[in-house]
Amino acid sequence: MHELEVNVRFSETDALGHINNTNYFIYLEEARMKFFEALGLTTNAESWNFLLASTKCDFIAQGYFNQLLTIRTSLTKVGTKSCDMAHEILCSQTGASIAKGSAVLVFFNFSNQKSEPIPEMIKEKLISHLVHN
Repeated sequence: MHELEVNVRFSETDALGHINNTNYFIYLEEARMKFFEALGLTTNAESWNFLLASTKCDFIAQGYFNQLLTIRTSLTKVGTKSCDMAHEILCSQTGASIAKGSAVLVFFNFSNQKSEPIPEMIKEKLISHLVHN
């Protein structure tokens, strides 16, 4: 599991005073990238081969400006060509759950425009960080 802290900026809130729903997906994307960086995988545009195939976010409680959030990211499945990730967004101060998300990433060859098997070296790193429920 990997943890990332995010401080909610004023521009991420909406007229109702809470975090706008679209910003949760930005938080989850940042958490995924930091997770891969923590594994030692390069996340630059030239060598990045994972494509987001699916993402979901369930909103449990409201988040607000200047709130410190902890985003916990873990791998829940590693397949031949894809991996599944789970995210939990918590209020850092109270531990209360704010949102839960998930994502499916596919290993993709952008030159051929096709999915490919995850290379063994990358797959081994992913499997070593797999969370067993």
